[in-house]
Amino acid sequence: MITNLPNLLTLFRIAVIPGIVGLFYLETDLGRYLACVIFSLAAITDFLDGYFARTFSQQSVLGKFLDPIADKLLVSAVLLMMTGFGQISGTLILPAIVILCREIMVSGLREFLAEIRVGLPVSTLAKWKTLIQMLAIGFLIIGDAGPALLPTRTIGEVALWLAAVLTLVTGYDYLKAGLHHIERINLKKNNSANEKK
Repeated sequence: MITNLPNLLTLFRIAVIPGIVGLFYLETDLGRYLACVIFSLAAITDFLDGYFARTFSQQSVLGKFLDPIADKLLVSAVLLMMTGFGQISGTLILPAIVILCREIMVSGLREFLAEIRVGLPVSTLAKWKTLIQMLAIGFLIIGDAGPALLPTRTIGEVALWLAAVLTLVTGYDYLKAGLHHIERINLKKNNSANEKK
């Protein structure tokens, strides 16, 4: 049901994206802090929607469909905005590209596996990757507007590189699992074809 709490939290994560995008155009410290606060609230809902769905037995097909889409839309939009406004530049674009490419690959893999009724569960390492990635993005949104005593930008940059490394590892794990299922299907088809002969 679309009105249960987990689904509403997921929809909130999608609904705030235009607001975060709009705040980048303020190009002020206040705009950065507001964008970071809204992004952080949205990131927290990524944990809460799953927690409430499991706790109150409100898991739904719609929720399973919307949750990964909401995550990818939020992360992709913010990474692209930060790149466009120069908060991510130079070699820091590389981990951002790795993260975006992995998200596209996993989405395609999940879509294919869904057609053959095979699930691709989220690993513990992937959850850690998401946490570090969200923290990195939050720090990078603040960037140079952070307190003088806190190297906000540096923390964000290091965390984004770490998230990219974990992205490669988890992406490889998902790809390997997906290819295993593809090979199994091909083997089954070949065996069926041989039996008909």
